Amino acid sequence: MTERRPVASLWIGEKLHYLNQLCLKSHVIQGHPTTLYCTHDVQNAPEGVEIRPASEIMEIDMALVEDTSASFLSNVFRYKMIRKTGAIWIDCDAFCHRPFPDEMEWVFGGHGLSGNLNCGVVGLPQNCELMDQLLDYYDNLPDYPAWWNKNQRKKYDRLPDTMSHAARIYKAERTAFGPQAFTWFAKQTGDFERALPVDVLYPVPFQLNDIFYDPYGRVEGHFTENTLSVHLYTNGTKPWWEKHEPLPGSYVYRMCEQVGIEPKKALR
Repeated sequence: MTERRPVASLWIGEKLHYLNQLCLKSHVIQGHPTTLYCTHDVQNAPEGVEIRPASEIMEIDMALVEDTSASFLSNVFRYKMIRKTGAIWIDCDAFCHRPFPDEMEWVFGGHGLSGNLNCGVVGLPQNCELMDQLLDYYDNLPDYPAWWNKNQRKKYDRLPDTMSHAARIYKAERTAFGPQAFTWFAKQTGDFERALPVDVLYPVPFQLNDIFYDPYGRVEGHFTENTLSVHLYTNGTKPWWEKHEPLPGSYVYRMCEQVGIEPKKALR
């Protein structure tokens, strides 16, 4: 197998769910050197995934994670990781359908039905204006994100000031550190036009995420010859699937068989 571009992600916690195992291993199988930066001693990563301490990239404030979510600081981590290593960021619920082309320097795409960008899979030049503006935003948080309207600001103002500034922004708008920020700054730098079409990285709209578990769903009907990654949207999946094996015939079941993951060994 030809060695391809390195990819990397972050895991905050002690154990991977089978869906995360599936997605990480899919990149290994496609020839991508795959690194998982971890805050804890993760023992159930798939063979071929290199485990590294998250502190190599940045210190993870676990108190802030408690006030927000396990994925919150990944929004900062991904850009600092790209700047330091040059790897492509992959969310732990992004399945590698085809390998990322070596010549594809800018890797990000449109998402869902809204026309905004997502940052679940991101490749950027290590030094570019978009990276600079994103990191400056996280390092020097404004009173309110520049794109917020009056109602969003009021929502922030109603939150208790005993919470940290970052946590209040997150509670007011959960995606203010993720897709909202990425979309805004890509527009400011003129890089929005570099976005790949939705079929490349997010072929199935977020609103239809249950289709991955439906034995009769035609998931592949959303794919095209350009599809590289398939986002499985664990943050929108019904909690039932975290504790139960996928049904035979469903996309997730078939991919687990194809990649060699046993769901029953890594349920919540």
